Amino acid sequence: MSSLSKGLRKVQVTLKWDPSPIGAAAHDLDIVAAAYRADAPHGGPAYLVHFDSRSPDGTITLDRDSRTGQGFGADEVMTLELERLAAAYARVVVGVVIQQRNAEKSFSDVPNTGVRILDGPVELASHDLSAVPDASAATVAEFTRDDAGAWQLRPVLHGFRADPAEFAELMGTAPA
Repeated sequence: MSSLSKGLRKVQVTLKWDPSPIGAAAHDLDIVAAAYRADAPHGGPAYLVHFDSRSPDGTITLDRDSRTGQGFGADEVMTLELERLAAAYARVVVGVVIQQRNAEKSFSDVPNTGVRILDGPVELASHDLSAVPDASAATVAEFTRDDAGAWQLRPVLHGFRADPAEFAELMGTAPA
């Protein structure tokens, strides 16, 4: 981006996967976002956004949530209105985690996973979670605010062997 760029304003993170075979326990993947304060961008998250929640100010919302992967197109969609996020926040990390209800699963157990990061119709990044086959959770994007207040994307794909609660604490600590 040029120095004249105002950075990212509003982005979407989409997630898709194929449903489980008939008779098998459903694959339930979730998009999770963690917002970090400017005074502690690598500390614990100030808040998390996931199924059944949104950011306190409504700038990060989960617009579509699936428990099975059934349907056409994206199974889950999260919108991040970065331009509206308070100056108190300087970093947002987005990840995907598998709910571990019936048996321990990893991304190698879930066929045709795909994550896309979009700025309107423009694809900024995409990931296939099979690239981290032994992981049960993965960070997929890091958004950071620069000194001028503009938001930038750093696509990442870092896998973790963690349940959803553990991942919430680990997702912002992935190495650069």
